[in-house]
Amino acid sequence: MTENTKIALITGASRGLGFFLAEALAPTYHIVAVAKTTGALEELDDRIKAKGGQATLAPMDITNPDAMAHLCRGIYDRWGHLDLWAHTAVYAQLLSPADHMDPKDFDRTMNTNVIATGKLIPMVSPLLNMAPTPADALFFDDPHAGEKFFGAYGASKAAQIAMAQSWKAETDTVASAPNIHILRPNAMPTATRARFFPGQDTEALSHPSVEAPRLLKEAGIL
Repeated sequence: MTENTKIALITGASRGLGFFLAEALAPTYHIVAVAKTTGALEELDDRIKAKGGQATLAPMDITNPDAMAHLCRGIYDRWGHLDLWAHTAVYAQLLSPADHMDPKDFDRTMNTNVIATGKLIPMVSPLLNMAPTPADALFFDDPHAGEKFFGAYGASKAAQIAMAQSWKAETDTVASAPNIHILRPNAMPTATRARFFPGQDTEALSHPSVEAPRLLKEAGIL
């Protein structure tokens, strides 16, 4: 890794869009990959090494603020900044009528999609602000607010994206601030979508390996 290597934090890197974003960024970024599943992170590490890249694996839960604060401090101590943050970690509650939502599932949905995001933005923002050139933060919209059976997930993603939109509005006119991107992936055959639409024919869906570079190009990163 050279002194000019950029540093990218991927929260939710073990599968789906996060996995393939990490792989797409690997030729030019050192990847800090966060996820709960160690085996999947090790598979990602193998694929990154095959591309000649390097990764730091961080098997942890984004809903644990102490662990995430420790990670951010470690990033600062080692590199002094971040050049990119892609926040793909998400929890999808099973679809149900609003008056039948499982309380534990509801708590996990809100903790992962809303509360963790609200705690991570203040942790990660200083690292992005220290980048030698304006950094990038990527959020991924999946609008289902108000749709029947999407009560918890739809509300949680709407709240998450609202926070990202506020951050973007606050930083758009600040030259040194990170660029906040709110991107909308096409429908993908991910584990999240499978919870919503089990048995769906996936052939017409866009694979995350295709969506990842497309979204990075849309953001002007690739």
